Amino acid sequence: MVRVPERPESVLVIMAHPDDAEFICAGTVARWASQGSQVIYVLVTSGDKGSNDPTMTPERLAALREAEQREAARILGVEHVEFLRYRDAEVVADLGLRREIVRMVRRFRPSAVICQDPTARYYGQSYIQHPDHIAVGEATLAAVFPSARDRLTFPELLAEGLEPHIVAHVYLAGAREPDVFVDITPFFEKKLAALKAHRSQLGDWDPEPMLRLWAQDTAAEARRRGWPGSEEMLLAEAFKYFAIGE
Repeated sequence: MVRVPERPESVLVIMAHPDDAEFICAGTVARWASQGSQVIYVLVTSGDKGSNDPTMTPERLAALREAEQREAARILGVEHVEFLRYRDAEVVADLGLRREIVRMVRRFRPSAVICQDPTARYYGQSYIQHPDHIAVGEATLAAVFPSARDRLTFPELLAEGLEPHIVAHVYLAGAREPDVFVDITPFFEKKLAALKAHRSQLGDWDPEPMLRLWAQDTAAEARRRGWPGSEEMLLAEAFKYFAIGE
């Protein structure tokens, strides 16, 4: 059984779009924030392509979605939200993106990072992973190890006063092969409220039945695997975990 900390002291949540974290890890974010963890969000894009409204512009949509994300973060207890403002649906895991993520890691110096699983390219027969999710997950892993750690990588960041930093813990959210489970039963309503802050994306759709089913299925998987405390776990989120800095 993998051993993980009860909660990290500080967490950098790095996602591709506004609302990504609310779908896949917001219960965990709310739990850790309530226990005293410092949580910071980094959004690579502002979701400026996420509308089929013919009257909407990318600029207006980006501003709207940034405001929605800040409100969702407030509900969860997130301390700060940073937007890198890459173009939605055009993200590539290149050196430029890796540098920007290294900049965030060295600036905020988290003990843990949560990011999207770049290996999860589809789920079942009904969902193909957004390419931005894959790119951001890939770039984040490369940034965390080894680039944020290595002094000679991106020396221009040293000129900004950003010294190397070692991230101790990495959690892949939405992982195909999770090995860590977090009880979000007391925090499910916060997760739901945070997701509902993304009104431009949800419209009239009520996400509660789907979110609840996902969390119930995850808790059942935790019980099946004998995860400690899972007997009392009604709703859960799951991650693939790496201890890379200890």
